[in-house]
Amino acid sequence: MMTVNSQAANDVFPAIGAQVIIEPGQTPEEVDTWFRVLEDQDMHFCRIRMFETHMHRPDGTWDFSLYDDAFRAAEKHHVKIYATLFPATNTVGGVKFPESEEHLKEIQEYIRQMVTHFKSFPALYGWVLINEPGVGGQAPDNAFTRKMFAEWKAQQKEPAYKSKGYARVTFDDQRFLLYYNTWFLDWIAKEIQAIDPKRPLHVNNHQIFVNVAEYDFPAWRKFLTTLGASAHPSWHFGYFTRQQYALAMSANCDIIRSGAGDIPFWVTELQGGNNTYSGFHPFCPTREEIDQWLWTSIGSGAQGIIFWCLNPRATGAEAGEWAMIDFQNQPTDRLIAAGDVQKAVADHAGLFAAAHPVPSGITVMYNHESLWIEKESQLPGAPTKGVEGRVTGAVMKSALAYYQVLSESGLTCDFSEMNEYNWNEPDYTGKVIILAHQISLPSRYWDGLTRFVERGGKLIVSGLTGFFDENMHNIMKTGFPLENLFGGCLKEVKTTAERFDVELTTPALSLPAHLWLSTIHQTSGKTIGLYGDQVIAVRKQTGKGEVVWVPSLIGMGSWLNDDHALASFVTDETKMVSVPFRFVEQQQNILMKTLQSGNDYITVLVNKSGNETTVALQVPDGFKPNVLFNDKSGKPVDRSHVLLEPEETMVIHWAR
Repeated sequence: MMTVNSQAANDVFPAIGAQVIIEPGQTPEEVDTWFRVLEDQDMHFCRIRMFETHMHRPDGTWDFSLYDDAFRAAEKHHVKIYATLFPATNTVGGVKFPESEEHLKEIQEYIRQMVTHFKSFPALYGWVLINEPGVGGQAPDNAFTRKMFAEWKAQQKEPAYKSKGYARVTFDDQRFLLYYNTWFLDWIAKEIQAIDPKRPLHVNNHQIFVNVAEYDFPAWRKFLTTLGASAHPSWHFGYFTRQQYALAMSANCDIIRSGAGDIPFWVTELQGGNNTYSGFHPFCPTREEIDQWLWTSIGSGAQGIIFWCLNPRATGAEAGEWAMIDFQNQPTDRLIAAGDVQKAVADHAGLFAAAHPVPSGITVMYNHESLWIEKESQLPGAPTKGVEGRVTGAVMKSALAYYQVLSESGLTCDFSEMNEYNWNEPDYTGKVIILAHQISLPSRYWDGLTRFVERGGKLIVSGLTGFFDENMHNIMKTGFPLENLFGGCLKEVKTTAERFDVELTTPALSLPAHLWLSTIHQTSGKTIGLYGDQVIAVRKQTGKGEVVWVPSLIGMGSWLNDDHALASFVTDETKMVSVPFRFVEQQQNILMKTLQSGNDYITVLVNKSGNETTVALQVPDGFKPNVLFNDKSGKPVDRSHVLLEPEETMVIHWAR
């Protein structure tokens, strides 16, 4: 996973760095100071936004001198630069799409100027195609977009599956947006490669838990060298409490890791400083949170992490915010913390360079169509309190609830869009897929799900998963195509209460559920749960595998009530999973990530419980712990127990 690019074979990976803001008014001495600060912290990567407005003069000429100084300072201090293309715009986030044919030509000329001029600088590492593609699900309404949509529409073939002839909601606007993002990024990549063909190409998505519905990551792999993400808790983690931010970082990384496939991934922007007037949730990270986010990213397999940002902007939006140095250019405790992590990685460079996440075989899945249908179903002005299951976010939060209890069991799971999964393996024995409230099951996955179970996989299904097909057609009404696989079909969905309990008999568990009580018309499954005399959960074996189906919102019940009875259910249903390290018992608000490096292992433990805690680990015979990093005074008590202080991050090397 930690593949090292040939241009940086002597550098330490995973790499840690920070965004350096370049803007008119800065002196060469100031710029040199910032790169020296990075060098002093052993941070040898940075990112620079290449603002066209700083270089393109009103008379049409180009003046690169401000950025030339920055590239020379980076070279002097042994810092490599990810240069982010930033065509002229009045927005903080940057250009997402061209506005017209003329604008496209202007972007093309800007790219030509940037790449031609800066490709010869030794400090240049790679190009970031644009900053943060993603528009919240709504393509801009302009003549260029309308032209592109018409061309795309003309190329679409009539689908073979047509929802049994019923009326269909085709979601052409969302399917086009998947294409449109990919088209523009690919166009930029080709423009760069025509001039600088061997340089790494990268892009960072943002607001992953919302914008993921418009990202086609497998298509992006064809033109990217690495995939990246922005992860700013103040902007992007609105589904989470602050106590859950380490969990959010982990989930963000695992979604990107799955999307990246065989190419490396980076956390391209990570919040490093205070957001005073910007961001939805104003706060300043602690040095402990910096450690937690860095090590969680590394434990997820990130090749690099770049903070936003080293120095603050001087003027306009975000001025004086986000920085990891103070106004006297001195390192803050946050920057020193990041430097300490980089030093720990450098001290064990060979161990970390060969490390990769240890898979559990468990995959939490989502799909684009569920997110689209959920958004389409919203009623403007409708109440949200107490009915969170029908509000935008329930699809993702339901999946996150399972991800949370798995993480608190010490398991590294995949978090994947259904299109990213290999549905044609010969044997799925020991593999688990979790579909939590994925309200759409597109027809193209029906055969794959059946093969998965027949060939030995376990499918755990909850919520209103499969309520619709890809066309917002209710497939429970017109003949559920997976009835034989699931062991039945829905009988009825009844609005019940903000919280109620689902009683399972096998195993005997009481699980909190939310809003909708779903009953099953059982046809071939074995009953494992009743509500009065109504069947509410079944288990069905098919071939070598099985499906466990609880069609009430037990994921949302867990998420909303902070009730982790769901963990007992998931632990029991995944007991066949074999991993070298995990918690002996579920540890609420304590996370563990496991990496393998050769014959050795690395565990990253983060304690967000608020209490000093001794955790018991399942440890393979013969392995002994050696602490590589901790930011408190916790320690291994013996070879299978670890004492963690509140907010502590501990990294342990396990070897025989």
